[in-house]
Amino acid sequence: MPTPNGQLDVASVLREVKMVRLEGLVRIRGLDLPLLRRAATSAPGAVTEAWPVEVENLLRAAVSRLGGGDLQEAAEFTLGLAPGMRDRAAADRRRRAADVYHLSVERFRKSQEDMVLGQIAEQVCWLAGTGYRGAAGVGTVMLAPHLQHRTLHMARSGRVRTVILHIHPVELVRDVDVIVSPGNTHLGLPEMYKASVAASLRRAGAVRDAAGDVIADPVHEELADWRRTHRVLHRPALPGTVAPTGPGALAARGVRRIYHAAVAVPKPGTNDYEVTPQDVSVAVARALGLMSEEREAHTPPLRSICFPLLGAGRGGLPPESSISALWTALAADSEPDRELHVIVRRPLVADLVADVLGGFRPTPGVQAGIGEQRGQGCG
Repeated sequence: MPTPNGQLDVASVLREVKMVRLEGLVRIRGLDLPLLRRAATSAPGAVTEAWPVEVENLLRAAVSRLGGGDLQEAAEFTLGLAPGMRDRAAADRRRRAADVYHLSVERFRKSQEDMVLGQIAEQVCWLAGTGYRGAAGVGTVMLAPHLQHRTLHMARSGRVRTVILHIHPVELVRDVDVIVSPGNTHLGLPEMYKASVAASLRRAGAVRDAAGDVIADPVHEELADWRRTHRVLHRPALPGTVAPTGPGALAARGVRRIYHAAVAVPKPGTNDYEVTPQDVSVAVARALGLMSEEREAHTPPLRSICFPLLGAGRGGLPPESSISALWTALAADSEPDRELHVIVRRPLVADLVADVLGGFRPTPGVQAGIGEQRGQGCG
């Protein structure tokens, strides 16, 4: 059902997306899809007899925003949007989607399928809130300027610093040397089936056999070795501690290191955590320092690093505070040739990042007076 402010909620849209997955595109007309019908039209009450086509176009638009790769391909097979799959049975579509991830059908159903469908539902909700136009727009989609990546140009002490902002799941990051993974002070990774950044990186870093079963968990094992070596296996590390590991299977995507940042302090006797902006800034600064130390030990040297919004999930830190703490440390980075990346899952959070950081579009050749260009938009 719609939320009180008129927006669609992801859980309700997800239920309708699952109905389409089960019955297929050719049976949309017989399904009860009030939210998808509403999202597919330009104005309330504008649904026409062509509404099944409008809903299909909306789903195609949502899937096209998933950033390519396995996620988008699996989504196309799952809903029957891939060529030749429109009238295929649900079981056939699920099998083809499972093949994309090299998983058995049952493993895919229990693990990846909900993630794929959830991503589609999130994109539907975002499109509905940013001016998607169905029949009235002749099948076009009015998208906001930010798609899957944005380039933010930041002014600091008279020089420009560029930040690449990613808008997609962290496991889709490609060709970035270091990814920072947020965690608590016990530095124990969550189970793979969970939805956090740390769980996603553990899952993506796992080594699997031909049936999709995990046969090695290298990120988890290396982190346990680090804790043992540094004598924090049975006690918490200090907030701001950063522990490096290899990337496991993420090496195939061009990732070379994962830095595990301890920013969340568990509250005794509860399932809650405490995160302070100061600990976030310390962790970011230590991650940058560790990268500088390790840089020349790799060929080619480490050059790029990607940060999520540390502490803004289960940690409970307001996103604005996490962004400000992150930028406090990034702005002080003394290596101007380091390539900085920030990753978020949702376009609305990406807007918040841009607003808080105050990025601008630089004038070529101009380094002085940069701050005057704030508010002119982001590239």
